[in-house]
Amino acid sequence: MALIEVKDVRKVYRMDGVEFEALKGVSFSVEKGEFVIIMGPSGSGKSTLMHILGALDVPTSGSYLLDGREITDMTRDELARVRNAKIGFVFQGFNLLPRMNAMENVELPMLYAGFPTAERKRKAEEALELVGLLDWADHRPNQLSGGQQQRVAIARALVNDAPLLLADEPTGSLDSKAGAQVMEMLVSLNEKRGITVVLVTHDSNIASYGKRVIGVLDGLISSDGSKETVESRVDVE
Repeated sequence: MALIEVKDVRKVYRMDGVEFEALKGVSFSVEKGEFVIIMGPSGSGKSTLMHILGALDVPTSGSYLLDGREITDMTRDELARVRNAKIGFVFQGFNLLPRMNAMENVELPMLYAGFPTAERKRKAEEALELVGLLDWADHRPNQLSGGQQQRVAIARALVNDAPLLLADEPTGSLDSKAGAQVMEMLVSLNEKRGITVVLVTHDSNIASYGKRVIGVLDGLISSDGSKETVESRVDVE
């Protein structure tokens, strides 16, 4: 059974009597353990698709199964529980709470899930050690570099042992060196720990880290293939 199954998903936004169809019937699946890049220019529909995959929004029509569960007819509370149990998020802007140190930021998802204090501390320490920042556990976000903040965000995304990590332009606020370090960390987590990674980007350099690239254009899937297929097409163009 695939971890993600999207079938004929459409998303229509309505404002002031005007309709805009952001997704026009998207279908694909992602197997457990894959590293998939969703790539497209601004306005292509990739961000809308990411919101649906992350259970932050629901389709206007179509089906989305996450780990075998249909999410399209869930209530807000049900969606929140699914996000907390099944998905780890990594955003471009890090989304760390400025008044909390790295350890406290990493503990947050477990706090919402009702983990005991001792277990929260243990798992947060393990996650920070995994991303190489245990020695920085008592530092607040403004005391960390951009790359370090993103690594804290990755640690936070891992602590609930969610099967899916969704990354939305995770290197967009980083310089090239820090961005490469973050991408190499995501690749390592995928290869060594089997975490399924779905990453949204507009950057072909970032797309080269994925094993499979899904192209999105004008609300539709424009391509879907291995990294080698995409790279050879770029070379020809």
